[in-house]
Amino acid sequence: MRAIFWMLGSIASFCLMAVAARELDGHIDKFELLAIRSTVGIILLVIIMNVIKRPTLMYTKRMNTHLLRNVFHFIGQFSWLVGIGLLPLAQVFAIEFTVPLWVLIMASLFLGEAITKRKVLAVALGLAGVAVILKPGMQMLNTGAIVMLIAALCFAVTFIVSKSLLTTEHPLTVVFYMTLIQLPLSALMAGADWTMPQPWMWPWVIAVALTGLSAHYCLAKSFQLADVSVVISVDFLRLPIIGVIGMWLYNEPLEVTVIFGGVLMLLANLANQWRIKPPTIL
Repeated sequence: MRAIFWMLGSIASFCLMAVAARELDGHIDKFELLAIRSTVGIILLVIIMNVIKRPTLMYTKRMNTHLLRNVFHFIGQFSWLVGIGLLPLAQVFAIEFTVPLWVLIMASLFLGEAITKRKVLAVALGLAGVAVILKPGMQMLNTGAIVMLIAALCFAVTFIVSKSLLTTEHPLTVVFYMTLIQLPLSALMAGADWTMPQPWMWPWVIAVALTGLSAHYCLAKSFQLADVSVVISVDFLRLPIIGVIGMWLYNEPLEVTVIFGGVLMLLANLANQWRIKPPTIL
């Protein structure tokens, strides 16, 4: 239950980040946005670590693993921001939800997690919900869908490496190195022709920066408390939520298929969390 609580915090953060990214789309270079996000994150995390009197959290003995995680996450995050501008929000999140399938396979191969019938059923129901929403066909073979599939694969690798890191690293350490490594990457890709955000953009830029930190901290905490495949299945709830947000803010149609797909995803979560209690011996 504590893992689910942290995942709900992650879901709220990702939804707000999606809205902020949509508001900024076409107005600011995406690499510049990622660089500013990392800068804000480093400053805030250094302050937090010193306030809680744990500056040693800024040190690690697993730099190579952090580098691996953040190269994949950087590619995935950039692809996600591009997808936000190309597809309706519900479709962005729906394609992203192919991640649990890759996570389930990778967790079995690299982390030794058991693939139980219950987990397979949960992922199958969740992916069925995605299929209902997207109505697979040739219309999916567009730039936005391909970009989001790349993001999903990169995020799956990120989640698996995060699970490994969190066996020895504090969640704040993982998030700190995310900002520290991705700052030079994004600054290098942004180039020398920087354009500072206009005043109206700053609230959205700060929202992207703060929700980026909170989303990944919540993810890290949930990964410490449960199997990665369990954690990711809870994230399916993000789709019906973002579907309602897209309809409310951007007049994106909330189709019956989105509602039905969301129900399938809810059933997937229930199947994954269900535990059969052993009989009581009197």
